[in-house]
Amino acid sequence: MIKKLSIGSGLLLSLAAPYLFPTYVTLLAFVWLMIVLSLSWDIVGGQMGYNSFGNIFFFGLGMYVSAVVQRDMFSSGIDRFADVAGDAAVRLSQSEYFISLGVGVALAAVVCVLAAILLGMAILSMRGHYFAICTLGLGIAAGEIASGIDYIGAGSGMVTPLYPETAGSREAFYYYFFFALAVGTFLLLGKIYKSRFGLVLNAIRDDEDKAEAMGLHTTRYKTIAWSIAAFVLGIAGAGTGNLVGFIDPIDVAFTGATFGVWMILTVILGGKGTLWGPVIGAVIFYATKEMFWTYLLGWQRVALGLLIVVIVVFFPTGILGWMRERWPHRFGERVEETS
Repeated sequence: MIKKLSIGSGLLLSLAAPYLFPTYVTLLAFVWLMIVLSLSWDIVGGQMGYNSFGNIFFFGLGMYVSAVVQRDMFSSGIDRFADVAGDAAVRLSQSEYFISLGVGVALAAVVCVLAAILLGMAILSMRGHYFAICTLGLGIAAGEIASGIDYIGAGSGMVTPLYPETAGSREAFYYYFFFALAVGTFLLLGKIYKSRFGLVLNAIRDDEDKAEAMGLHTTRYKTIAWSIAAFVLGIAGAGTGNLVGFIDPIDVAFTGATFGVWMILTVILGGKGTLWGPVIGAVIFYATKEMFWTYLLGWQRVALGLLIVVIVVFFPTGILGWMRERWPHRFGERVEETS
């Protein structure tokens, strides 16, 4: 009962946050985005035990698909263009903006799922560091390829359609966008992890050879899991492109050095293979990162690196795993040490 009241109070506070903390709306939107990224990575990296370094590929792909749809869906004349920082940005009416956004987000999710299925059939038969290295190349290759395509701005980047002035606060809208996506993803994964499918993912993580010996088509299950992650990442990428307002192929879309790494670190911090671990890790990591960038400017990356070392050395099972080991009666069963 107390747990339900705490969650309910947290949700109410989150709903009121744009009005209570208007100067921090964008920061809070990125916190929800980080939660989404962490939850999506844990599907494959935590629950299934496959360390993917290429999930940022779906994030960037979804971002570009949505932006192109929004830009081209209603843009039939020069009167729809405005000059922004030297780049051509599409100015849409309120109805055009939200219709194109809805179509763009939907297509971004669909395209990312199709890409995950095609790529999954090709590379998910790999295991261990072979799979990790292969996925690492996905994001790097995608960034370089996007930098050479003029249709999406090439290396100069692409401006997303302007948010209509009559629609209120852009930051608040996308805050609720990521809030809804995070809550929806959390609830969806909670159902999945309690189902037979979730048990299969854990069986693959524990011993894939035994899972195959039991008659499970592991590659099929791995592809489905990766597709679920891609679905969520495609939507998240579509929203991020519009929140930022500008898409750079390497620094925003396929940004492996930031979001690509952070989504992994947050899961390790909170606890791999758990539902609440990625949420806890995302909130703590992003809050700490912002504090470093505010008070340790110039040394922020050094401080962040030290934080990572502390996490790996003192919290090998993550914060949630550490709490379960110390207080198993309060936080669940004891987490076993992984080799």
